[in-house]
Amino acid sequence: MYLHVPLLLFLLANVVPSNANVFTRGSESITRAAKRARHNTIKRSSGLIRDLRLAYSGTLVDQQADSPGKYYCVKVDTDETSSTNGTRSGSSSVASLGAKPSATATSSSAPAASSSAVASSPWKLKQSYEGNSFFAGWSFFTDTDPTGGTVDYIDGSAAESANLTGINSAGNAYLKVDTTPVITSGYRRSVRITTDFTYTGALIVLDAVHMPTGCGTWPAFWSNGPNWPDGGEIDIVEGVNDYTNDQVTLHTNTGCSLPTSNATVLAIAGDIVGSTDCSVSGTGDAGCGIRASQTNSFGAAFNDIGGGVYTMQWDDTGVSVWYFTRSTIPADISAGAPQPSGWGMPIANFPASSCNPSQFFYDHSAIFDTTLCGAWAGDGWTASGIPGQEQSCAQRTNTATCAEFVANNGAAFEQAYWEVKSVKIYQTS
Repeated sequence: MYLHVPLLLFLLANVVPSNANVFTRGSESITRAAKRARHNTIKRSSGLIRDLRLAYSGTLVDQQADSPGKYYCVKVDTDETSSTNGTRSGSSSVASLGAKPSATATSSSAPAASSSAVASSPWKLKQSYEGNSFFAGWSFFTDTDPTGGTVDYIDGSAAESANLTGINSAGNAYLKVDTTPVITSGYRRSVRITTDFTYTGALIVLDAVHMPTGCGTWPAFWSNGPNWPDGGEIDIVEGVNDYTNDQVTLHTNTGCSLPTSNATVLAIAGDIVGSTDCSVSGTGDAGCGIRASQTNSFGAAFNDIGGGVYTMQWDDTGVSVWYFTRSTIPADISAGAPQPSGWGMPIANFPASSCNPSQFFYDHSAIFDTTLCGAWAGDGWTASGIPGQEQSCAQRTNTATCAEFVANNGAAFEQAYWEVKSVKIYQTS
């Protein structure tokens, strides 16, 4: 920015300095090697170059392009089922608890979207998955579903050939379930992907347009550590069948809990639906779950409004999750300079006072999957009374079991797909 100062009388020149805020991030490259089951290859995470523009006092300041992000060395167990996959098998015992929350169109605590100037953020972008390069940096899981689902997880080439993955005309990534009318194997093809990039402490931002829904489905977007449950699991988006309210759940080793079952004391917009004990051993794998009060935070209701944004903050203060409908996404998120302190009340909050993140969570990857039936959608086939599931899937489909329905009704899974604008991972260092 240049300020032109007129020449004063008698040859007196005043030079006015100009100041510009230049935001840069250093770079450091550390090779991350990981030995994964059935994949004896070395995967490298690429750094992201980003150009962040910030508006300040009416003056546009251009940021210098970032250098490649840091790499992290991670020890990964040779058994992929235990090293990168939580079971989430206990969710079924949580799902039937809790009264039906009242319907709300948007989060009561969500700040309105704004076009005003956005300050810089301590959270710096480390990885971004979006557009034509969305699938770069993800590994396809092809082992047996650890949650007992009636799915056949296929690799990247097979998924692309079958049109179960790709980029649509809107530039968004999609991950589908096979809709072949009848399958004789009992296992319908589906997709599960895991980021090669790992993190200990992060701010995850998911912008999704559509998520899988319908009887028999069990989709999730989650964050998981190695040697489950040692590294911990954070379920950010999860539910089954025709549910309309998201459930956020922790699964950990013994010693992590919620300090209270009182939502007001926790300062959350959700409701605790099970035990305050987050440990796998103490809850039969269920962990501690908090259900969103918004009836458009999951499933068909989420899809009907064009989706929205989920964020998960994991730092020294604990773990928190927010949800924003598309019309209420905060301006700082859209600008790439997230400011969680201004987002209002989260759906869920797990304070460090009773669950120290540095003890129970480490070396996480982000995961998308859509399983069918299994330990929650299957076991809950006859359940009712949950928001969106006022009538059981057994009644709605007139089918005795989830597995039977999945095998013989391919068209029922036309809506069983993820459509994702982006996944962004931020860290403070």
